[in-house]
Amino acid sequence: MEGLLDWLLGALALPKVGLSAIFMISLISATLLPLGSEPAVFAYIKLQPDMFWQVLAVATLGNTLGGAIDWWMGYGAKVALLRYRRRRAHGHPHAKPPSAEKPVLNTRYFRWMRRRGAPILLLSWLPGIGDPLCTLAGWLRIPFWPSVCYMAIGKFLRYLLTTSALLWIPDSFWRSVIQWF
Repeated sequence: MEGLLDWLLGALALPKVGLSAIFMISLISATLLPLGSEPAVFAYIKLQPDMFWQVLAVATLGNTLGGAIDWWMGYGAKVALLRYRRRRAHGHPHAKPPSAEKPVLNTRYFRWMRRRGAPILLLSWLPGIGDPLCTLAGWLRIPFWPSVCYMAIGKFLRYLLTTSALLWIPDSFWRSVIQWF
């Protein structure tokens, strides 16, 4: 196991692989796995400041693709649940006919979608709730392309603001913070 971990870390080493490592780290961190991509993005930009916009674009693309995967996971889970319930209802001798079943989405979901909809995915960058928001958007069948657009905007702004702030703060500050630990 340790050899596999060493190989993975070696394969994702920033100077050797570059933007593909940023893409993979951003993609993986946007799924339901707890991983942060900001340190990798910041480190790469610190190593190669002339690649600022390219790194932000690649990180945003990977993170948005991860959010889209979360959306499809939520959508697929909803479809699977509905199929399971439909199959279970048809197999039961006292089940109501399919036309008497509840509608696919009840009014509470419709109200939620009308009130917030895809723009709530501007918050998909937030740690802890961003990934579940993307999954919930798929579950609620919020339209895919508007969801992806709002995810991309939110994630790009997050990378832009955090990386810019980290670059703006002088290195001496970071050295003093490290000394505290």
